[in-house]
Amino acid sequence: MESLARGLVRLAKGSARPERAGFLQSITGHFCASHEDEAMVNCGLDQNQFVISDSEFPGSTRILLKRPSFCPIKHLEERQAAALPEALRGRGVDVGVAVILQSVDRRVLLTRRAKNLSIFPNIWVPPGGHMEPDEQLLEAGLRELQEETGLRLEPGGFSWRMLGLWESVYPPMLSRGLPRRHHVVAYLLLLSTERHQQLQTRIKADESEVSAYAWLEPHVLECIAAVEDGAENTGHVPNNLPPTIKATELSGCLARPTELPTATFLNTAPAAGEDVERVSTGTRFALQLWLDTLAVRDK
Repeated sequence: MESLARGLVRLAKGSARPERAGFLQSITGHFCASHEDEAMVNCGLDQNQFVISDSEFPGSTRILLKRPSFCPIKHLEERQAAALPEALRGRGVDVGVAVILQSVDRRVLLTRRAKNLSIFPNIWVPPGGHMEPDEQLLEAGLRELQEETGLRLEPGGFSWRMLGLWESVYPPMLSRGLPRRHHVVAYLLLLSTERHQQLQTRIKADESEVSAYAWLEPHVLECIAAVEDGAENTGHVPNNLPPTIKATELSGCLARPTELPTATFLNTAPAAGEDVERVSTGTRFALQLWLDTLAVRDK
């Protein structure tokens, strides 16, 4: 998600015409009370603009929109907003697409972002990125999946649906600096007809964007999704989880198998100071939505 398409989000209420969202405008807060952090909305592409509305419109999808309780835009004071460069304040809100890729044997692919990326470096996320002009959400997701991992999913080899929307700001907390990026991420669930071992053989990850990747099982992902930000990183791993997780690391154009501490995937975002290797808060939100779909399918 290194470079995102600029200013694509438009907001609407009732029958009002959609208006371009401003960089300093809370997208989630537009649809819920100030003390709340989520809302059910309708979203979809309309004339190459990503529209989020409280009312249905042609082609829209009813979906959950959420932000973290510590969202910097939510807590930004007037004096802090005034300190932002004028060009940034007038930039608008970007749109990103992230892919929760589930294999037929119910593994999910997560990737660790390269350390040299300007936003969320060294953080575990699903493959994803920006939308190009005239792209549909699925097209953007499939393109980003192929660009980052080398995986190309053929028509008929998968099904898909939208999982949810996440409002994300970087840096993720005001204690780490004023906002520099503001975007809404559309999480898509792609259900592959192949096992994760089959998909693994075709992965050729782009080292400029990805430094590692792993296929995680539902019981591990359930623990990851349950992690709450604000808790101290104690390094404790639940008894039902292994001490390490099998992954593949990239170095010097070579991919080598490795094992990473399970505790790394259970880390939370520190309230202050340097960030740590962890699964992003938005990813945990999407994983919980994915786990909910598993529960429904298993009924």
